Amino acid sequence: MPEIYSASAKQANPTSQAKKSQPQSQQILKDIQSELVKIQTGVLSGFKTFPTKVKFETQEDQEKIILLLRRHFITNVSWIVTSFIMVLAPFIAPYLGILSFLPTRFQLVTFMFWYLFVIAYILENFLSWYFNVYIITDERVVDVDFYSLVYKRISDCKIDKIEDVTFTQGGLLQSVFNYGWINIQTAAEITEFEFEAVPRPAQVVKVLNQLLVQEEQEKIEGRVR
Repeated sequence: MPEIYSASAKQANPTSQAKKSQPQSQQILKDIQSELVKIQTGVLSGFKTFPTKVKFETQEDQEKIILLLRRHFITNVSWIVTSFIMVLAPFIAPYLGILSFLPTRFQLVTFMFWYLFVIAYILENFLSWYFNVYIITDERVVDVDFYSLVYKRISDCKIDKIEDVTFTQGGLLQSVFNYGWINIQTAAEITEFEFEAVPRPAQVVKVLNQLLVQEEQEKIEGRVR
């Protein structure tokens, strides 16, 4: 008589069952995350992966930020060098005879106003770089244009509205520091998005293409939000 409750009977592996039951669209997101977590970024990096302390105004409850992008830090070199020269200018001015016709007291006042101008120049350029960001979530692409502390413009486009993604990388500087321009053609109200001088453009384009596949898979699974 066969033993119905045999101790040697094979039991189904719950881990393998979980993998089989997991929607393919979710697996694509996990694959994206596993690739991006390997990338090491610094404090002032223009390429942030899955930032946990970042929110934007129109973000939905379940929406996850995958990439936070800024212009590559090397693009700041021009205004940093200019700022350095401006800081040194008052020390060089006496040797060139500039402002020598003014009394010493007026020269000091002039230098004070000059340094206030330099500080304003540095802050304007730094804030413009830091707050002009491009955000890629699991649902859309967001372009934040920062003009001042009281005015900014936010444009976005759903991932499934993207029609074409290309990037341009030319010149020695862009090749050495690995940054470039990304152009996104869409079927939305805003037909074109441009990411300027962002790091790792090939990686960004790859992520966007993976998200397009993930969106199509969600439609097949009937999981579209």
